[in-house]
Amino acid sequence: MLSLLPASEQLDVLGRRPSLPAGLRIYAIGDIHGRLDLLNVLLSRIEADKAARPTQKALYVFLGDYIDRGASSRETIDRLIEHGKRNETVFLKGNHELIALKCLSDRSLFDQWMRLGGVETLISYGVPPEHLANGKPVAMLQAAFHDALPQAHFRFFRDLQRSFVCGDFFFAHAGVKPRVELSRQKESDLLWIREEFLKSNEDFGKIVVHGHTPAREVEVAPNRINVDTGAFATGLLTCLVIEGASLAVIDTR
Repeated sequence: MLSLLPASEQLDVLGRRPSLPAGLRIYAIGDIHGRLDLLNVLLSRIEADKAARPTQKALYVFLGDYIDRGASSRETIDRLIEHGKRNETVFLKGNHELIALKCLSDRSLFDQWMRLGGVETLISYGVPPEHLANGKPVAMLQAAFHDALPQAHFRFFRDLQRSFVCGDFFFAHAGVKPRVELSRQKESDLLWIREEFLKSNEDFGKIVVHGHTPAREVEVAPNRINVDTGAFATGLLTCLVIEGASLAVIDTR
């Protein structure tokens, strides 16, 4: 179930192989997009790995985009909240959570959210499908979402972190803007950036672990690792396992 990460030997931070502090193992999980079925499978496989290979400290880092597109966004958030109560966990913000939260106060973003898969999210929260199909006024959809969103879910979205740093690794949903210090990154870049980051050969001072841009397999470049394997469309949800200078993968295949 645990497989070594191909091409991990090319990773380089300031001329050396990146690593985590001793005694720590990180499980970094890619974009879920409402696929509760895959999340449950992956978490059970991670638990099996922890049982087979005990570690002093296990930390889960979720890379954002928990909702939209898949059929079980609300149930996915319930599952993540439950998981966070029982495990040391970092939840990062994805662009999909950003838009959903902003839609509670900004009606102008609703069309964009619907195009990004928000329709499935609203349905999962109990907004009747006929309301969406019949083009109900945005004000009505906004009110329905506001009423249907549990306070625990609102707090979950509100408290999501923009980034997380540990050892030689920097975790963010989409990536970072080249030639900008990691401590000075803007939220818009951390959650939305694509080509400028993906094509950069810059040594960022940390290995950037990210999702946001789907790939067929875990993608490794000298300065970054992409963990988004397009779970919604492919059925493949992936977890990067980092321990010391070792990198491996657990997935749902």
